[in-house]
Amino acid sequence: MTSNVSEAEATTEAAGVSEADRALGYEQARDELIEVVRRLEAGGTTLEESLALWERGEELAKVCRRWLDGARARLDAALADESAEPAADGKARGSE
Repeated sequence: MTSNVSEAEATTEAAGVSEADRALGYEQARDELIEVVRRLEAGGTTLEESLALWERGEELAKVCRRWLDGARARLDAALADESAEPAADGKARGSE
């Protein structure tokens, strides 16, 4: 499982997610992304402000994607472990 974390971290670094953004929790990143989208949809910002908001939104989306990919990897690993464990009657789970 540690290799999944290392791979995710390497992907995150390659994707240009900052160290500070890596420390954000999923809910924090999602909530900030919602606020960025709300501000962009409301309009009334200069082109420079809009571009900065869009760039921030892209960074936050990457953070959310990293969290979701990590959660998917953990679920897949847990399901793989569960199906590999023999059941009490000697049959592998899922082979019924």
